[in-house]
Amino acid sequence: MLIPISITEKAEAEIKHIMANKNIPEDYFLRVGVKGGGCGGMSYALGFDKPKSEDQQFEIDGIRVLIEKKHYMFLIGMQIDFFEGDEARGFTFINPDIPKRHDL
Repeated sequence: MLIPISITEKAEAEIKHIMANKNIPEDYFLRVGVKGGGCGGMSYALGFDKPKSEDQQFEIDGIRVLIEKKHYMFLIGMQIDFFEGDEARGFTFINPDIPKRHDL
């Protein structure tokens, strides 16, 4: 099956750092999902979890990833990145297939 998401080098390094230093159990995977609905649209979620029967499992750059089957189609083409700035830091979801809006 096609791997629906990609992970940038920055995000990969941060995920591996968290797994190594935050007491994440060895049998846990990175869970990628969507929370949806409402007028706000979709939001994306990351966490660590054990596999469930409704999950699809992938390995991306040495990171074991879980995606619920019902979330798969909403994640196709998404890229997980990690941003670290002066005032904020965190993971972001980017769809490189959607052009960025340029204000005129």
